[in-house]
Amino acid sequence: MKIDVKKLKARARGLKIEALALGLAVRHPQTPWYAKLMVAGLVAYVVTPVDLVPDVVPVLGLIDDLLFIPVALGLAVRFVPALVLAECRGRAAEIVASPRTQPVWRFFLVLWLLVVVVSGLWTVL
Repeated sequence: MKIDVKKLKARARGLKIEALALGLAVRHPQTPWYAKLMVAGLVAYVVTPVDLVPDVVPVLGLIDDLLFIPVALGLAVRFVPALVLAECRGRAAEIVASPRTQPVWRFFLVLWLLVVVVSGLWTVL
């Protein structure tokens, strides 16, 4: 099985734009409160170690994340008004394409990897 790196990079860039657009939409004054609550709940679920089904449960722990997060993301996108989301996606694409943001993305990637490694070492000890 051959991995298409270009397609993978395009999907990662699209996900980055979508996540940033939702972040911008949360701060937009025309976004309804329930959409803001949905996005905040999704971010909290992704960031916290609490899961509906623990990841240590074989298969079910991962399927939980593979199903719940895309469904919640899709609902959050549907709750945000189309005009607001289009405006935020445009701004997000500009931000991602800006060469000034590359060091920032790298910093957060390194920070995230550091957190993963430290938490992994913590569980071993």
